[in-house]
Amino acid sequence: MPAEGKSDMERIGLFSEMGYVTIGDKYVSPYMRPFNEAASKNRQMLPGGTKTLSALQAGYFEPQFVRIFGGEAYSNPVQLRRRHRLAESKKNLGKAFLPSNGDKFPCGLGSYYGTIGGSYAYFSPQLKAKERYIPPGKNFYTNPGKKGTGYGYANLTIGEQYPHEPDGYEVERINAKKVQEEHKQLVKGGPFKLNLYPQEYFDMNPYFNDKPLPPVKKPPPEKPIAPPFKPSSPAKKSGGMKGGTFDPYPSHSTDPYVTKTSKAVTTSKERQIFHPPPGPKSRPVTSIITLNVTR
Repeated sequence: MPAEGKSDMERIGLFSEMGYVTIGDKYVSPYMRPFNEAASKNRQMLPGGTKTLSALQAGYFEPQFVRIFGGEAYSNPVQLRRRHRLAESKKNLGKAFLPSNGDKFPCGLGSYYGTIGGSYAYFSPQLKAKERYIPPGKNFYTNPGKKGTGYGYANLTIGEQYPHEPDGYEVERINAKKVQEEHKQLVKGGPFKLNLYPQEYFDMNPYFNDKPLPPVKKPPPEKPIAPPFKPSSPAKKSGGMKGGTFDPYPSHSTDPYVTKTSKAVTTSKERQIFHPPPGPKSRPVTSIITLNVTR
């Protein structure tokens, strides 16, 4: 064991002994150590107490009042403004501009006194000369209207009297039937129906069907019943002599017994995993209470 440090067994796997945080300090238990050890050593900072701001110098950090600018010259702002005004007045080439006359103010409505240009011919109130009005010619004269409503009174309309045509019985129904037959002839197929759209839980009429009934199938012809098969000789019972079998002795196979190995499922194109098609997707369906309310 070395004189200093750890032994080789304690330091196995390391190139050198690890360093330590402390340098020769003795171990002190944390239970015996004071909470603030620095408060009990050396001289502490003792302030002289708070000072209130007052007219005395005791409330300031400096022992005497100190000026911000030391040794600056006194300047008179009024005198500086006068000097600046004199320097600007020397730049004028002539005297100050004075208008020849004072401001003119208009006197009353419609007066052009005080304006720059005066009156304009476009705003003159005088009337312009107009041409003489010639009324248009009169319209053609017609005879006064004949009295009567036209029904039951002859020769009251502009043209000749309309001939009377008798109306057939149920003409509107017959015409509507002809239009419906012409429409059915133009239709090539039945109404388009989508089978994927979900239907209601209960139909209005469970016995109603849009599809036409299939034609009645004819019953198949009855086949004559064949007589039952009867063997020529009675059945033989099996025994040691193999009398009840087709061959006297079973055929012997020389192939060795080999177990069939199950092939692993491959994902190639030749043999893929079967995925069933997805079922119908759900859609919102109105409840029975809502159907009864709307009905």
